[in-house]
Amino acid sequence: MEIAKLLAKKKFEIKYTKDEDSLSRDLSAWGLTAMGVGAIVGAGIFITPGIIAANYAGPGTMFAYILSAAVCALAALCYSEFASTIPVAGSAYAYVYTVFGELVAWIIGWALVSEYLFAVSSVAVSWSAYFQSLLSGFGINLPDFLSVSMGTPGKSGGVNIIAGMITLIIGFILAKGIKESTKLNTILVATKVIVILLFIAVAIFYIKPANYNPLLPFGFKGVLAGSAVAFYAYIGFDAVSTASEEVKNPQRDMPIGIVSSLMIASVLYAAVAAVLVGVVHYTKLNVADPVAYALQLMNQNWVAGMTTVLLVMSYGGTRLIFAISRDGLLPKSLSKINKETHVPVFNTYTFAILASLVSMFIPLEKIAELVNIGTLFAFSTVSIGVVFLRRLDNYDELPAGFKVPLYPYIPILSFVMCVVLMTQLQAVTWMVFAAWFTFGLIIYFTYGYRHSHLHQKSDNDDDQDSDIEPTI
Repeated sequence: MEIAKLLAKKKFEIKYTKDEDSLSRDLSAWGLTAMGVGAIVGAGIFITPGIIAANYAGPGTMFAYILSAAVCALAALCYSEFASTIPVAGSAYAYVYTVFGELVAWIIGWALVSEYLFAVSSVAVSWSAYFQSLLSGFGINLPDFLSVSMGTPGKSGGVNIIAGMITLIIGFILAKGIKESTKLNTILVATKVIVILLFIAVAIFYIKPANYNPLLPFGFKGVLAGSAVAFYAYIGFDAVSTASEEVKNPQRDMPIGIVSSLMIASVLYAAVAAVLVGVVHYTKLNVADPVAYALQLMNQNWVAGMTTVLLVMSYGGTRLIFAISRDGLLPKSLSKINKETHVPVFNTYTFAILASLVSMFIPLEKIAELVNIGTLFAFSTVSIGVVFLRRLDNYDELPAGFKVPLYPYIPILSFVMCVVLMTQLQAVTWMVFAAWFTFGLIIYFTYGYRHSHLHQKSDNDDDQDSDIEPTI
């Protein structure tokens, strides 16, 4: 990896020049914040509140979101230090590579691939549900074999064609370039926030106090388990960190984008969750489109809002794969940059096709929790990674950026809380994650290790009796 090589030579320099083979630095702090809000405010508000309320926390769903936000805030501080100090594409993968080396980085990167792939797929499934609800208002009803996935409870499903199509459309938009994608995202984010505030303002008059009793039907354990599921709602700021290599001033803009987007999202989540369980009894919210169920007249705006989630999460997934490919751990074609748009076009379309297939054939409830475990695994590793980052021999030579306050207590606390939330996930989620983890190791040892730029360089150095010994 480029960073590993530079650190090994006791040098560190980020190139801010723009050439044909590099990503384009066009993003500002505002663009990052809009990107973060676009990804974060959507996955939680549009998908998880009904699941959490019905199965875990009841009317106490707002507390589950607040607890998850607190854990995410700790992780966000750790991400901010890494993102401003090591401003390259790849997010947690790049950060872990720097402090723990290639194998651990591959494990984290592979976990994050599942996070983005399943996140985009699950949001596409929910987007499809909202869009179909909109169509039904015009008397248009698609048959189950074209609108829901096989295995969906109570449905004789087949292929969710709408979910597959919107994922491919998002891939096409991203392939046009980061400037165009950001402009569209900003417009949609502004629309979404206005509509969410309108939903809160209108729905508050329809709250039935009886719906809040009992407040915690599943006890605090339900809130804790619900917060592990609610973590799905906050993975957007990880997508923000993948944009480091396309930011004009990463040392200043990255912390602003990550922290501000998380703060805005946290306030909106708690407010919407509190109103939602007041309007509709928690036992009736276990549906793919809970907000539309509560206020059907606003369906069309939720569709626009969730489009921003698809846009940013797809972007994050493509940039992660770009970084891994650039290091030689995945085929080189996945990191090839288009000379006109400065976007990894083949990578973008490949990711869109894979996410499209998952969204078409796998029902929502089967893939939602799979996002959380990969995210928590990455967050915990990045959090403890800050401790090891500070201990690098040449840490003082790295670009001066944001530093986590109350070090080392916040990184350690963030690590512990992420692990605690991981223990709350279902056993089947751990089993699937273990299978994905094993599959990833097979790919690494059969392809990645042999094609790794770092190992190829090490072999060449050994042949030339080089006296440079990598520190990573």
